[in-house]
Amino acid sequence: MKKSFSVFLVFFLLSLPFIISAQQWQPLFNGKDLKGWKPLNGHAKYEVVNGTIVGTTVFGEPNSFLATEKDYGDFILEFEFWLDQDMNSGVQFRSESKADYQNGRVHGYQYEIDPLPRAWSAGIYDEARRDWLYPMEYNPSVKKQLQLKTWNKCRVECIGNSIRTFINGKAAANLVDDFTAKGFIALQVHAVGKPEEAGKQIRWRNIRIQTINLKPSPLDDVFVVNLLGNNLSAQEKKNGVQLLFDGKTTDGWRGAYKDKFPEKGWEVKDGELRVLGATGAESANGGDIVSVKQYSAFILQFDFKLTEGANSGVKYFVTEKENNGGSAIGLEYQILDDEKHPDAKLGSIGNRTLGSLYDLIPSVKEPRARRKIGEWNRGMIIVFPDGRVEHFLNGWKMLEYKRGTQYFYALVAKSKYEKWPNFGMSPVGHILLQDHGNSVSFKNIKIQELK
Repeated sequence: MKKSFSVFLVFFLLSLPFIISAQQWQPLFNGKDLKGWKPLNGHAKYEVVNGTIVGTTVFGEPNSFLATEKDYGDFILEFEFWLDQDMNSGVQFRSESKADYQNGRVHGYQYEIDPLPRAWSAGIYDEARRDWLYPMEYNPSVKKQLQLKTWNKCRVECIGNSIRTFINGKAAANLVDDFTAKGFIALQVHAVGKPEEAGKQIRWRNIRIQTINLKPSPLDDVFVVNLLGNNLSAQEKKNGVQLLFDGKTTDGWRGAYKDKFPEKGWEVKDGELRVLGATGAESANGGDIVSVKQYSAFILQFDFKLTEGANSGVKYFVTEKENNGGSAIGLEYQILDDEKHPDAKLGSIGNRTLGSLYDLIPSVKEPRARRKIGEWNRGMIIVFPDGRVEHFLNGWKMLEYKRGTQYFYALVAKSKYEKWPNFGMSPVGHILLQDHGNSVSFKNIKIQELK
């Protein structure tokens, strides 16, 4: 027994350096110079001062980056930054610079550093590519975590398709995406638009990385943006998110005012639920479809893709009590080609445009929220237990209102819905996808019920 223990002890002691090494952090910055880093794109100033990397804005220069010479795939990255004033910055990860993409422009995931009033620090931005993937409107409790004139501690976990960010010990963004699996890490100094904005500075220190034996932080209750097709991550499942469309069948749906799914006008193909183009008339082909289950407070997510000139919508609190002709009645998140469909010019002050609460409240005129026709859009409707409602489009909040307020009732009284008693005020209702006679595709339809 003593001999066996001695052999084990010797083996353990010999292996210990390798075990320790496998768990150690590797510094990306030596505290002395910029060895292992290279400048890309703009010519903002980067220098080492008192053991920190200092980035300084330069007027007339585009976004500038100090990038690692090495690429990283799966990793846990930690760093600290210090801001004295309101300058925008960020830390790129899994990013690239290729001659055949915008003449070498840096593109990829970015940990946002944002001292502006919107307070989106620790959100995930897709630099020079897909715009915002995870703005902090999705997790507003983190907005107060950024601190000026002191060090902020940050963490990025990239393990497989899971990307999570943290700021000052608080879980911030949770993204599931497979767009880029590997790339460099880079420190950004954002371009400035005025000469007086030159000379603003950001400092970084304690930049370190783990690349093996990675242990992700425990699951939490942070909202997840999952860009994979009809997929639920482990954290989504923990949060109670459920698929309303499995990508293969029409289970969980039926025709509005019907007991089964329409026999024509809709199809499931390539992981998409598609309403097929017909005459352009409302519910004249296959007709609307509704969820079998009814919902009260929830987060509803859905991806949609428009064809040119198309019209559709996602309705909620649909009761089918009206038994009307045409589309079933309910509050509607408008889906529309604003440029080519005439409905965008009707209604009042743009309240029939993309992302609007149809015929009631117009969506904000944020051009970055709108994708080209034929590209996928991410829609989201949040109905809070207290009656508040928010519409999102591609990460941007398009509008908010509260059911049951005088303002809400006044809007209804001036709309096409004024003839329907108690419109939009049912405590529960079905989710509806509209057949407006145009070809529109849906996927990633999922819901989380709120208590």
